Amino acid sequence: MQLRNIAIIAHVDHGKTTLVDELLKQSGVFRDNQRTSERMMDFNDIERERGITILAKVTSVVWKDTRINIVDTPGHADFGGEVERILNMVDGVIVLVDAAEGQMPQTKFVVSKALKKGLCPIVAINKIDRPDARPDEVLNEVFDLFAALGATDEQLDFPILYGSGRNGWMAKDGTRPKDQGLAPLFDLVVCHVPLPAVAEGPFRMIGTILEADPFLGRIITGRIYSGFIKPNQAVKVLSQRGEILEIGRISKILAFRGLERQTIDEGVAGDIVAIAGLQKGTVADTFCDPSVTEPISAQPIDLPTITMSFLVNDSPLAGMEGNKITSRVIRDWLLKEADGNIALEIEESIDKDSFYVSGRGELQLAVLIENMRREGFELSVSRPRVVMQKDESGKVLEPIEEVIIDVDEKYSGIVVQKLSVRKGEMIELKPSGGNCVRLVFQAPTRGLIGYQSELLTDTHGTAVMNRLFHSYEPLKGEIPRRVNGVMISNDNGESVAYALFNLEDRGAMIIDAGVKVYQGMIIGIHSRGNDLEVNVVKGKKLTNIRAAGKDETIKLIPPIKMTLERALSWIQDDELVEVTPKSIRLRKLYLDPHERKRFEKKRSSGVA
Repeated sequence: MQLRNIAIIAHVDHGKTTLVDELLKQSGVFRDNQRTSERMMDFNDIERERGITILAKVTSVVWKDTRINIVDTPGHADFGGEVERILNMVDGVIVLVDAAEGQMPQTKFVVSKALKKGLCPIVAINKIDRPDARPDEVLNEVFDLFAALGATDEQLDFPILYGSGRNGWMAKDGTRPKDQGLAPLFDLVVCHVPLPAVAEGPFRMIGTILEADPFLGRIITGRIYSGFIKPNQAVKVLSQRGEILEIGRISKILAFRGLERQTIDEGVAGDIVAIAGLQKGTVADTFCDPSVTEPISAQPIDLPTITMSFLVNDSPLAGMEGNKITSRVIRDWLLKEADGNIALEIEESIDKDSFYVSGRGELQLAVLIENMRREGFELSVSRPRVVMQKDESGKVLEPIEEVIIDVDEKYSGIVVQKLSVRKGEMIELKPSGGNCVRLVFQAPTRGLIGYQSELLTDTHGTAVMNRLFHSYEPLKGEIPRRVNGVMISNDNGESVAYALFNLEDRGAMIIDAGVKVYQGMIIGIHSRGNDLEVNVVKGKKLTNIRAAGKDETIKLIPPIKMTLERALSWIQDDELVEVTPKSIRLRKLYLDPHERKRFEKKRSSGVA
């Protein structure tokens, strides 16, 4: 049976996973009466809750006499490391573009990586049935993008399909065929994507995806570059530097068959398989025959742009909701996670009780923290900070991002004003249909931290913002911080409705009545610029005098609910987010008011 290896790449929410669902259904993977769900490849809980793909996954279908290995990739720029490494496994890509939104930041990112690898893409204009679809304009945008990214003449001569992944059809002319469904896409993959390139020599494979199985242990997925592999065969693991990391034997070889992995007796060159039985090999390592001495070169990975501090939770409520609270347990989990996620960097602090975790963006780190809290961890995390670089002359450079904002025309003025204050430069402004405009900026990453919630407030929730790393440039200058101070609890106990009601004139609350609080915990947003210590555990003094209507039930204004992402982007440098399996609390770095004053004094004098 012939093989084809392809990846589906696109911007977030342009329909990759939904298209894979239809490819699986129409290739005969499921029985006619078999129950299936939406976005079957997104089996991770967080992926299903958020509606985005976070991890790259492999499946395969059989079309006529050809087996097609399909890799579903993430669409969010924060998870770009997943896209970069899977491009080593495939020989072609399907670039999926929304017929209304057109090419977006992540489209540009993944296409540039694919073109550099020399892959010839297939362009599929998806969601052609949208009322605001503009397929001809989108096609011109895609061609211009390919040309701007330095595509060769062969890559520019890409085949085009139009269709609707959700409704399960693709066609060359944009009119829905009666009975063909996705057959034109299958046929195009078979005739346009080349056969897998196979090298001479013994078994060699580069690790691409790492996962853990409770029965099989570490499972490494990758594409076999040369030779073959059988169970119980001796295998050597080489690092990118050529060092021997491990020598062992393969216990099982698994191939992707639909949504399942099946045990096979032999993996051959060109196929994508998963192997089990090794203890140390990880992503980007070369798994090979013991006679091989040179590793396979891996695709270089872009550097992280955001870093955060993960600290042991030392609040008075520590250990009450989670069972994993020590620095040793946190350290082991983070190092294990960094093994399989090469876009992450972990660095331990000198005092061993905190860790510096660097990644591509706030969402990537927020998902990491969410996974930890669901596994029973308690920890405190700092505000995200940008990772600076230095040029040859020693000048400090900061990451700049390309920002695309689609917004109603009447709100464009406030968006331009707010991003100008945050040192953003507007590159382009053009209409995007339906009284909306598309604004393109280049803005420093540190100016965009915390801007998402402010943008939604300014535009009444109508704006859509997409970001992508652009380059490193000299520092853009001072960027204003949060203008509001916070209200801080000055006592331990449980919040009382009477106290919260009397504090509503001072600002908005972020906790409700009956919540456990402690000294130094943030309970609200002060209406002024300074911090204010308040007592939220003080109840109403009781008397023996009663009057009709005097003790009516107090009605509180609903508090502002701080999600994990909002809390991370909202806090300042002297504040932390306390994360537990059940709660997300905001607190000051120093809980004692006297320590906070000493810290402020040092910082104002330039010592801290």
